[in-house]
Amino acid sequence: MLNSIKVSDYMAASLTTFKPDMEMREAINFLVDKRISGAPVVDDHGNLVGVLSEQDCMKVALSAGYHGDYGGLVKDYMNTKVTTIDAEMSILKLAQLFIDAPYRRYPVLQNNRLVGQVSRRDVLRALKSIARSTVA
Repeated sequence: MLNSIKVSDYMAASLTTFKPDMEMREAINFLVDKRISGAPVVDDHGNLVGVLSEQDCMKVALSAGYHGDYGGLVKDYMNTKVTTIDAEMSILKLAQLFIDAPYRRYPVLQNNRLVGQVSRRDVLRALKSIARSTVA
């Protein structure tokens, strides 16, 4: 049954995104205030150009600790080698990707455009939904 459920059924379509020229202090404050662990980075045309995660932000912490430098731009710290998935991928295949890779989330593309983001928790929500419908 999980094989018939698509990523688009459980992904977050309303996304927080960052711009490459955003100040890191602002991005870090946003991540902390909103309690999120990362967000896609898009250019002015909405094209995915990277992802900024809490792990990327640790570089700012090191720079601040060693050099007293708290600044910089998102583009200087973001990861540009982003693994994306298609909105039509099955949740089951996505679960396997999460097992095989260290990622907590994937940007979701449809026709090469960013349309959402899907996390490990979204896979668990799909599993919970399926389990509930088979018990009922």
